[in-house]
Amino acid sequence: MSPSAGGLVVFLLSVQVIQSQDGWRVNYHQTDVCAAKGSTVKISCDYTYPHGIRYSDIKDRFWFTKEKDGEPVDLRTDSEYSGRVNYTCYSKDCYLIITDVRESDSAEYKFTFMTNKPGEKYTGSPGVTLSVTGFQVQVGRSDSTLFELTCHSSCVLPGHRVYVWYKNEEYFMTGSSLLVSSGSTDRYSCYLGGYWDQRSPAVYGPQRPSVSVSPSAEMLEGGSVTLTCSADANPAASYTWYKEHEDSPRASGQIFTITNFTAEHSGNYYCEAQNEMGRSNSTLRLITSSGKSHAFFCSLTHYIHNPTKEVTHSKRGL
Repeated sequence: MSPSAGGLVVFLLSVQVIQSQDGWRVNYHQTDVCAAKGSTVKISCDYTYPHGIRYSDIKDRFWFTKEKDGEPVDLRTDSEYSGRVNYTCYSKDCYLIITDVRESDSAEYKFTFMTNKPGEKYTGSPGVTLSVTGFQVQVGRSDSTLFELTCHSSCVLPGHRVYVWYKNEEYFMTGSSLLVSSGSTDRYSCYLGGYWDQRSPAVYGPQRPSVSVSPSAEMLEGGSVTLTCSADANPAASYTWYKEHEDSPRASGQIFTITNFTAEHSGNYYCEAQNEMGRSNSTLRLITSSGKSHAFFCSLTHYIHNPTKEVTHSKRGL
């Protein structure tokens, strides 16, 4: 089964908003627009003006989100919208079309028009609120053995929408949520059907942590040893340091410093990286010999999500 092809995705709340004053009027055809990142958005309005003003008197009409020195800035001149904005007007009906919308396009859009007489202009305010959403995978606990992954957008997408899930960069299934076994090492991402290039960042448990030691050469007893741990994970991992045969952690955070290092500090230390998807750890052995302290990677053992599944790597010295 293959994902559907790309297309136009625009979601409108069809409630008209009419802004008027003394015969001047702007009628917005929707109040809020929610659109998927990368889609094309169309915002529409119609306008009227007092009797005595002719259509030929209208000098300019445009859409804006910003003002400079108290004057609206035409979107067509805004560098952030360069090449992505088009206006279409039929008589008194005007449309704003924005292609390849970005999350930074989320704003309030207003329509203004002016005549050939100085100072004779009107802006419909408030305007239309555009919310551009990307997609994120939210991780929740279903029970002790399952996680629930949900494809989430920052604004409400009304109607029936098809969400597509990828597992390890391959199409997996459709649905707004997904149950995953605790202990899975796979990577999951989602997107709204038709927008495969707008996929969410993948979520996954911590990969085997990398542990480094500083200084890495010989040092005299009484010095300091700094251990640093890092692991590829999304959501970001938290870190805890343990010493073998001790129940309580020695430290939390990526960096663990042992000051005044002595023979009593010798032993196996391990860093555990953990996020909502699982956990993983690496073990480092610190040895004191002949009055001097040496830091060695004597073994690297990692547990991915499932503490009963052990994989031991070859010895490597620093």
